Formats: sequence, structure tokens, C-alpha cells
Amino acid sequence: MVPEDRLYTKEHEWISIDGKKAKVGVTDHAEEQLGDIVYIELPKKGGNVKQMTPCGVIESVKAVSEIYAPVSGTVIEVNSTLNDHPEKVNQDPYGEGWMFVVEMSNPSEVSSLLKAPDYLGLVKA
Repeated sequence: MVPEDRLYTKEHEWISIDGKKAKVGVTDHAEEQLGDIVYIELPKKGGNVKQMTPCGVIESVKAVSEIYAPVSGTVIEVNSTLNDHPEKVNQDPYGEGWMFVVEMSNPSEVSSLLKAPDYLGLVKA
């Protein structure tokens, strides 16, 4: 399942946009490929992220993978629940498993992201 109201990266992150704020997480496809997630390192609140550069780490029983920032900006919120309960990403990647919120410094960057049908085509290829 891929929510239609989000945008996606080729590296399997999603964003949900509300004005200049973008909530970020990883897709259902990503969490399924990783397996049971055991640790997540998120960017620091107040820190800056740059589009498509690594800003965190997600570790599972199978692999360690980088989290890429879908857009540039300042991290204004992090989901600190994931520190003690990283499995929420496996259980609800589009809900309680969200990772952080970015105040976008360049909202036009979203034009380079994938819409749901395009992302589905990527993961089915």
C-alpha cells in the first residue's frame, strides 16, 4: 500500500507536506526489505538537512541503511518514540512510524520527488 497523498524518493523515503513542513518516514517497501528494525538514528532537532543526502541511519536484523532527506531544511521535530520503539516503523510506516519533520528551505525541491504511481512502478520493476 502506498498512500496517494505523499511524495516519494527513489531511496524509499516518503514525505507528507503541510505548508512548508514536510513529515518524513520510510516506505512500507523499505521496512519490508529491511526486516525487523532494531535501531534508528534520526537527525537532531534544530539541525539542517540537505536534499538527498544521508541524515540518519536505520538498522535491522538484516542490514544497516542510510536515511536520506527528501527535501532541504531545518529539522523542527523528531519522533523520539522511535528511540525506544523502532519496531513502530515496521508496524505503521505511514503513521506512528514517521521519523522527523523538516521546515523546507526550498519547497520547489518537491518537484523532483515521485508521485505514488511512479513510486509503485519503481518498486515493482
